[in-house]
Amino acid sequence: MRAVRFHGQGEPLVVDEVEEPRPGPGHVLIDVAAAGVCGTELHFLDGLLTPASTPLTLGHEVAGVVAETGAEVEGVAVGDRVAVHYLHACHRCRWCLAGDDHLCDAPLGFLAFVTDGGFADRIVVPASAVVPVPEGLDLSVAAVLCCSATTALHAVDVSGVRPGDSAVVYGTGGVGLAMVQVLREAGARPIAVARNPERLALARELGAVATVDASKEDVAVQIRQVTDGAGADVVFELVGTRETGAAALAALGKRGTLVYVGYSFDTVEITPLSLVVPEQRIVTSVGNRRSELVAALDLAARGRLRTTVVEYPLEEAGTALEDLRAGRVLGRAALLPGGVSAR
Repeated sequence: MRAVRFHGQGEPLVVDEVEEPRPGPGHVLIDVAAAGVCGTELHFLDGLLTPASTPLTLGHEVAGVVAETGAEVEGVAVGDRVAVHYLHACHRCRWCLAGDDHLCDAPLGFLAFVTDGGFADRIVVPASAVVPVPEGLDLSVAAVLCCSATTALHAVDVSGVRPGDSAVVYGTGGVGLAMVQVLREAGARPIAVARNPERLALARELGAVATVDASKEDVAVQIRQVTDGAGADVVFELVGTRETGAAALAALGKRGTLVYVGYSFDTVEITPLSLVVPEQRIVTSVGNRRSELVAALDLAARGRLRTTVVEYPLEEAGTALEDLRAGRVLGRAALLPGGVSAR
């Protein structure tokens, strides 16, 4: 079968012919209908992240149709339309038992980080990692929700945001646009910050009460203006550069919370006194729980979470990543192998 393989930093992605995987006990074989293209893949190409081994098939956002089940599989059948939770939790360690399976101590697999991902015709995963896709929801949409919307849901939960809070979404890529909608559902007042006018317009359409063009305006000043001088209750930092981190801190109000989701090679300098006096805090949010994938698919199926999917054939993975890096993808990109329908 075909698989888009990462051979190392600085090397081009290659569509290799590889042996088709077979499902062992407790596992299922999935015909991939769609695989989301995420900024994480750019981090691999740039050397910010390093996979456990190479070559490795990329793609941690996957949806498709179950083609075969291994022994001891219950609750999943051939023909089921499913999405995959990319961290395959053990469901036995203290984190899993506490409901935080995204922090699992002994995962059975980790798509495109440790185990082969979904930029391929087929993929094998533990049956416990799959989630049913609601009827009527396109598999291409389900695939891109596996990281963007779920990451947004998790970050909002970590933040402790409350109804009526002013919540800044700094960055309006796939996660940011999903977060605007999740915050709207939570009763907060989303404020979107970005440099792309089209994305800012889309953020407003999706529920942002205000937008700030970081290429033209002082972000912190504008945030204080739209919050009547109080500053933001929560800022979600989805970019992770020195510049955006400084602006995010300056935009926080008293007892405000800065939530780091994005990252880069940059470091951010913090003066403790500036945080202590207004009782501000900095927290981080990583990935998502399996339950948050269930919730994201449900929101999308009910029309409460919208996303635009730009589709590419599997062989154009490199083009999709170039378009993502250049900011040409409005919404989310997905690769379609073509073996099964993404509809």
